[in-house]
Amino acid sequence: MCVDLHTHSVYSDGTATPAELLGMASDCGLKGFSLTDHDTVEGVQEAIQAGEERGITVLSGIEISALHRGYSLHILGYGIDQDNVRFLHQLKRLQQGREERNKKILEKLAAMGIKITSDELACQAGSGQIGRPHIAGILVNRGYVRTMGEAFSRYLGRNKPAWQSRFTYTAAETIKMLHRAGGLAVFAHPGQLDHGMKIQPRIIRELAELKLDGLEVFYPRHTHKVRKRLKSL
Repeated sequence: MCVDLHTHSVYSDGTATPAELLGMASDCGLKGFSLTDHDTVEGVQEAIQAGEERGITVLSGIEISALHRGYSLHILGYGIDQDNVRFLHQLKRLQQGREERNKKILEKLAAMGIKITSDELACQAGSGQIGRPHIAGILVNRGYVRTMGEAFSRYLGRNKPAWQSRFTYTAAETIKMLHRAGGLAVFAHPGQLDHGMKIQPRIIRELAELKLDGLEVFYPRHTHKVRKRLKSL
């Protein structure tokens, strides 16, 4: 059985609707699927319905940014109740943090002579959560940079001229949030935290003590060596 439990749609930084993603999943012969948009469950019901139509089991999901010991981590949530009022209220604070960061990034870019309006950014993003990838897309379209990667390395990445932090919960708070919403908490692409895999053992041990449920071992940028190490951990 083949599954994909880490995907993004137009409701965050993806380019396809949930229904279109399920169409791709069907074409690939997948039997299981989860939509894990950043800080939102807005597209989950659409994904579940599309999965039912195509005979694919869809697990409710989300990806939440969190902090632990100063490190920025992503925590995947699976099997959550997407209608849980308390959970949705907590997500709203994350979404507000994104909006506040976007505004400050645009102000910093404007100070450098790169003027992007909030309306232009909203148009670029379409529906759902707006983030740095959408700003990067505008920089590419305008010719300020050649690639999305260059947009981050020159302007939007950590400690770059237009870098701006945003509100996030701690990993402990995030794991607790997901559990209270009936879900499981999984450390997303842990190999990306340190390609040398030197800091992961301690971080994973500490997260396990906080009741982390699992690790994402199979990820496109994880090498065979990293996958093997994560499986052993």
